[in-house]
Amino acid sequence: MGFNEKRLVERAVRHDPSAFAALYEMYSDKIYNYLYFKTMQQSEAEDLTALVFLKAWEAIGRFRWQGYPFSTWLYRIAHNQLVDHYRTRRMHLPLEAVEYDEADDDPLASVERASLLSQIRGSLAHLTNEQRQVVTLRYFEGYSIGEIAKMMNKAPDAIRALQHRALRGLQPRMLA
Repeated sequence: MGFNEKRLVERAVRHDPSAFAALYEMYSDKIYNYLYFKTMQQSEAEDLTALVFLKAWEAIGRFRWQGYPFSTWLYRIAHNQLVDHYRTRRMHLPLEAVEYDEADDDPLASVERASLLSQIRGSLAHLTNEQRQVVTLRYFEGYSIGEIAKMMNKAPDAIRALQHRALRGLQPRMLA
């Protein structure tokens, strides 16, 4: 974690709105992407992202450094919001393909991206929830094994094992 980020968090803990806004700018896209990949629905991901940051703002005064990055705290909030979202609606995580993004200037690129994401999503559906989470955090969000271990409250060796089993399970499906 960068020195600047730590100072921003310290200011945000004291309810400095400009510091929290800067943290929002740093992490909102990553949280949105995480939630979008889980829901595959733009409006749901947007709503959940807003809720994550609202919950974070409400709880920021209680945030304490515990040896993991600030983003870990945000991802835990995001995960909890996602679970609550589906629990209250008694729904299962949707597995359908990505909808066409009207904001995309290149319809062909949008269709290709949707097709690839659909194939990835379909392949990930065959993994356990923990394996999916490791793959998402590692390969789509770029977190290290150590960071993921802290986020998931597991040992790094357990994360490596989950990653290995996930990749082994994905390989034949992605090559087909």
